[in-house]
Amino acid sequence: MNARAVGADEALDVVIAMHRLMRRLRRAGHSGAVHPTQLIVLALLNQYGPLRVGELARRIPCSQPTATTAVAGLLAAGFVDRDPDPTDGRANRVAATTAGLGILRSFTHGEAKVLAALMSAIPADDTRVLLTAAPILSALADLPAPPSSRPDDDDAPSSTELIP
Repeated sequence: MNARAVGADEALDVVIAMHRLMRRLRRAGHSGAVHPTQLIVLALLNQYGPLRVGELARRIPCSQPTATTAVAGLLAAGFVDRDPDPTDGRANRVAATTAGLGILRSFTHGEAKVLAALMSAIPADDTRVLLTAAPILSALADLPAPPSSRPDDDDAPSSTELIP
């Protein structure tokens, strides 16, 4: 692999652009029923199947207490179930329910429609580049955090932002 070192200043424009785009998509598609962290939990459960809360926290990434709070709200709303881990009876795994997958699909389809409309307004070559970038961005999201970084819970939902 031919990786090139990228400085934080270079990456800043990408970070800002992604934050702005995600904010726009969330505002256009958000039903208000779940917090963005909870949507990430549902998306991870949809992608990987049942997971322990610690694994969810690692994959989000966030602290374990933040993941626990997100799961508790989803559990109370009936969007996830907790079942014993078949490999360790002392632990539980979280699984998305049909209702949870339904709200995930509803929300993500709304965001996808907004993004599709926005992408229709840019040149075709730019659209191709953006579509090509999706698997790369997904791979970046799945990489382990660099040793010097920790999950930052500044954007973590407060208990009042989560569904009961």
